[in-house]
Amino acid sequence: MTAAPLPRRLLAEYLGSALLAAIVIGSGIMATTLTPDVGVQLLINAIATALGLTVLILVFGPVGGAHLNPAVTLAIATLGGLRWRDAPAYVATQVAGCASGAVLANAMFALPAVTISTTERATAATLLAEVVAAAGLVLVILALVRSNRLDWVAAAVGAYIGSAYFFTASTSFANPAITIGRMLSDTFAGIAPASAPGFIAAQLLGAAIAVGLAVLLYPRTVTVVADSQRGSSG
Repeated sequence: MTAAPLPRRLLAEYLGSALLAAIVIGSGIMATTLTPDVGVQLLINAIATALGLTVLILVFGPVGGAHLNPAVTLAIATLGGLRWRDAPAYVATQVAGCASGAVLANAMFALPAVTISTTERATAATLLAEVVAAAGLVLVILALVRSNRLDWVAAAVGAYIGSAYFFTASTSFANPAITIGRMLSDTFAGIAPASAPGFIAAQLLGAAIAVGLAVLLYPRTVTVVADSQRGSSG
């Protein structure tokens, strides 16, 4: 299948990333208005994110791959599923999309367009959790792609992220672009700028680990996505 032109793929990545950030942040804001119970708030946030991410992959995957995540883009490029010359544009578009989505979420709940988060999250435990979260996410994607089970990517990624909200101490950001977007909303899903660099470094380390594991577990060379015609992320 011939890949879509790069501008069209980037538009899909921008829209998908913006909607992902709006879902993550907006559902967190809504959750805090519905209940004071933090556990229920997290459950609402997790369910909305898992379901929303599944839909976004189904909608935007056939156009640009629906990476929606620089860690996923870099992993796919490393294994030959995306031209390296296109990767910087993908990453920049994902970051811009997540930032726009954060502004949109704030605006939908009548908050200032940008409110820098004050939620400190970086600890040894949460950084380890982000390595695990990102490694698991990227490995899920690469395993399915390298074993020619692309139809399962959307459901598997949504299910993994939904579960990782609860089994990781960090609640599974697993995405450098969404980490940057979350800095722009001082709400339930926010992260303080001081915590973001550690999270991003942990996420990239996790993605690198996943690439190594994917090659070991699925050594057969497979076309990941024809110039990123299909794919995914969190």
